[in-house]
Amino acid sequence: MVFHLRPPSPSTSADGIVGPARVDRRTKNLTKRLKPGDIAVIDHVDLDRVSAEALVACHPAAVVNASPSVSGRYPNLGPEILVEAGIPLVDDVGREVMTTLKDGVAVRIERGSLYVGQRLVATGSLQTEDSVQTAMTQARAGLAVQLEAFADNTMEYLRKERELLLDRIGVPDVRTDLDGRHALIVVRGYHYKEDLQILRSYIREFRPVLIGVDGGADAIVEAGHTPDMIVGDMDSVSDATLRSGAEIVVHAYRDGRAPGLERVQALGVEPVLFPATGTSEDVAMLLADDKGATIIVAVGTHATLVEFLDKGRAGMASTFLTRLRVGGKLVDAKGVSQLYRTRITNAWLAALLLSALFALFVALWSTPGGRGLLQVVGARWDDVWSFVTGVFT
Repeated sequence: MVFHLRPPSPSTSADGIVGPARVDRRTKNLTKRLKPGDIAVIDHVDLDRVSAEALVACHPAAVVNASPSVSGRYPNLGPEILVEAGIPLVDDVGREVMTTLKDGVAVRIERGSLYVGQRLVATGSLQTEDSVQTAMTQARAGLAVQLEAFADNTMEYLRKERELLLDRIGVPDVRTDLDGRHALIVVRGYHYKEDLQILRSYIREFRPVLIGVDGGADAIVEAGHTPDMIVGDMDSVSDATLRSGAEIVVHAYRDGRAPGLERVQALGVEPVLFPATGTSEDVAMLLADDKGATIIVAVGTHATLVEFLDKGRAGMASTFLTRLRVGGKLVDAKGVSQLYRTRITNAWLAALLLSALFALFVALWSTPGGRGLLQVVGARWDDVWSFVTGVFT
C-alpha cells in the first residue's frame, strides 16, 4: 500500500477553489514549476502512478485534466492516488482548455466547472473515491483486450529488433568502461528516491557505473553522486546534469530522428547515438549488457504487467523482451526501500546502549585492575560533580 502525506488545504472561498493555473500538456514538465496552491491543468489520458505521485509532491490546490483520467483501457493507478491524497480532480474538461486558458491566470473551480472571473471556461466531472473505484472496476473488465494487444506488440517488437535482441547488432561503441563492472541504472519510477538512499552503502562499496535514464540522471545527482552515463531522449534532464561530464547516449528512432540531439549539441556536448525501437530504459539495459556489465541493478524501472500498461504506450512490450534478454544479470532494486526498513526505535537504541555499558561495568569489576580503574573514575566524577554544584549554588 502507498501512503502519501496530505497536502496543505487548498485556497477556498465561498465560490470554490481558487488559484493560479499552470498549464502544460506534458505532466512531467509541469511538475518542474508547479507550486503549492497552484491549479495544475494537464492533458493526460490514463493518468499513471508516477505522474500522479509527482503531482502530489507539488501540493497543488487541484488538478484539472483535459482528457479522461481513466479511459477504461486498463485500471491505471494515478486518479486513485490523487483522490486519496485529498487533491480535487476535475476530469475530462475538453482539450480546448489547453489553448484557451493562459498560464498563470487566476481561476476558480466550483462543482466541476472552471471559471476565469465570472466566465465559464470548461466543465468536467469532479472525481470522488466512489467514482474512481467505479471507473477502475469497469477498466478491469476490459483488461483482457489490453493483454492481447500487449502480446501482439511484443511479437511486433521482436520482429523489428530481432538482430539487436538476439545478435546484438546495432549497439554503439561508448567510452565508458563497463566490462566486468556492476551497472546501476536509475529511472524516475516508483520509490526511486528511497531505493537510492538504501543503496548508498552498495554504491560506496562496489562503485558501479551510474547510468541515469533521462531524469534519472538528475535523481543520481540529487542523491549526492555523479552519473557516468546519461541515456535517453533528453527531454527531462537538466542542462547542469548534461554538462556534468557524463557520457551522453541519445536514444534515436530507427529512421534516424533523434529529438534530443540538437539540445545536447547546443550545450557543447557531442553524444553517442543509439537507434532503437524500445524505451530509453531498454536501451540502457541493452547497452550495459552488451558492454560486459556483470550485474545490472535497476532502480525505478518497470517490472510488472500493470506497470507496463500504466505507462500508456504499446512500446512497453519492449521492456518485457529486454528483461528476458538481460536475464540473470538483472537485479531489480525497485521497492527495496519497502522491503528493508529499520525498525529500531530510539528507545531500543537507548536500551542497547545501557546494556552495553552494564556489560562493560561487570567486565571491569570482575578484575582487580578494572575495579581500580572504576574507583579512579568514580573519584574523578565526584570531583567534577562537586565543582559543578559549587558553581550553581
